[in-house]
Amino acid sequence: MIDFPMHDEESAPEGSKELLAKSKKQNGRIPGLHATMAEAPGLLDGYQQLHRLFLESSFDDDEKTVVWQTINVEHECHYCVPAHTGIAKRMKVDDAITDALRDGTPLPTDRLEALRTFTLQMVRERGNVGDAELQVFLDAGFTKRQVLEVVLGLSQKVMSNYTNHLAHTPLDAPNEKYAWDGVISQP
Repeated sequence: MIDFPMHDEESAPEGSKELLAKSKKQNGRIPGLHATMAEAPGLLDGYQQLHRLFLESSFDDDEKTVVWQTINVEHECHYCVPAHTGIAKRMKVDDAITDALRDGTPLPTDRLEALRTFTLQMVRERGNVGDAELQVFLDAGFTKRQVLEVVLGLSQKVMSNYTNHLAHTPLDAPNEKYAWDGVISQP
């Protein structure tokens, strides 16, 4: 296994030092993902910006969680599934939603299930979703803006999931209790 450095504010390349300080201020610590991404300042900066933009999207917290965790589980990300379990808890997302996403079981509402289905189609079809599938998503009450916001969330998750696969980022201590190593077959 090739080791990737995990930086702090002192060891990071110059372009990442301020970004890590921002992470530490926002999280009370430097998340392992950010410490790893710091090796490439542009990656860490882009990730932080996409994260902020997705948080500002028109999705509510339950819906953001569905997008993030659907992608994390589909990509089998050992780091992000636990991390977003912790994030969902801090966002006060119902455990029934988080558990269903982690376990590949039905979500509590048809609307959230439509969001998971569309997000999975976007991942699996690399954005080549047909008009019929797109219409099902819109008929579930989502908007064209939200179609594109799924692309935004997917972009963010590709950056984190792929980084974690390559670097084998260790779980952060606060998320160890949410460890996930399950490979499931999503609906």
